[in-house]
Amino acid sequence: MGYAYEATGTAIVLAEILEKQISEKGRQWIAGQLTAWQSKGTLQTFNIAFTAAPRFLGRDVITVPPAAREALLPRSVDGYTADRLFRLWWLLQLPVTDEAAYVQAIENLFLAGEMNELTALYGALPFLAFPETWKLRTAEGIRSNIGSVLEAIMVRNPYPAAYLDEPAWNQLVMKAFFTDKPVHLITGLDERANADLARILRDFSRERRAASRPVPPMLWRLVGPFTDADNFEDLERAFFSEVHAEREAAALACHSSSYPPAQQLLETRADVAAEIQQGLITWDTVAARVNGH
Repeated sequence: MGYAYEATGTAIVLAEILEKQISEKGRQWIAGQLTAWQSKGTLQTFNIAFTAAPRFLGRDVITVPPAAREALLPRSVDGYTADRLFRLWWLLQLPVTDEAAYVQAIENLFLAGEMNELTALYGALPFLAFPETWKLRTAEGIRSNIGSVLEAIMVRNPYPAAYLDEPAWNQLVMKAFFTDKPVHLITGLDERANADLARILRDFSRERRAASRPVPPMLWRLVGPFTDADNFEDLERAFFSEVHAEREAAALACHSSSYPPAQQLLETRADVAAEIQQGLITWDTVAARVNGH
């Protein structure tokens, strides 16, 4: 699930997106900043441009053309504002010949960043060089209480799945559930599912039920492949839930399970099993139902 660092081609794609959607004044400002950075090469010059971007480029959401979206995969800049996209492009202007200098320059931005700057930096993780370096920084971001920072790390960001160890990954997923983030948009969700996370989520579901609180239906996506005697009763309860989304999620979990009782449970609802086979019930449809779309 890793990916190669490739700054030049990525920077070209990002520059093309920006150029077509910002004002002439904004384009002139970017050109001036780039000239100053290339001629002076001081971190002060670099940091000033990173910080000043909103004043000159604004915060309108950028439209990402399909070709550009495809070129950036597995990364995503959908929903980025002009200043955030510039900040991402600007980070790609840092030379990578000296790893220590590169890392320190970006760490300084993290340490001094306000909310929008931190959001841009955490969203940029899959674009940065020396990816192993940023694991502890990512783990620290997961502990944040800033919603936009959490979404930058969690949503359509391939870095965590590619580089976090299992405990940190599990913490990210649990934080997404605790803070009502769109779990279905976490990159690598199925590939990084694991037995320990399934156990944690089973306990979480029991705590929620004991407190008469709803259990997030998406939870069963990560429990399903690890269904066994210890959690089957919990899954069975969800299968007969009065909540439509939870019933469908439990059915999908049974479909993903190799545990015979779970397979037999799904067989009791031949109509639902058929809809799953036909692609009419998927995790995306469950997510849409949960989010009211």
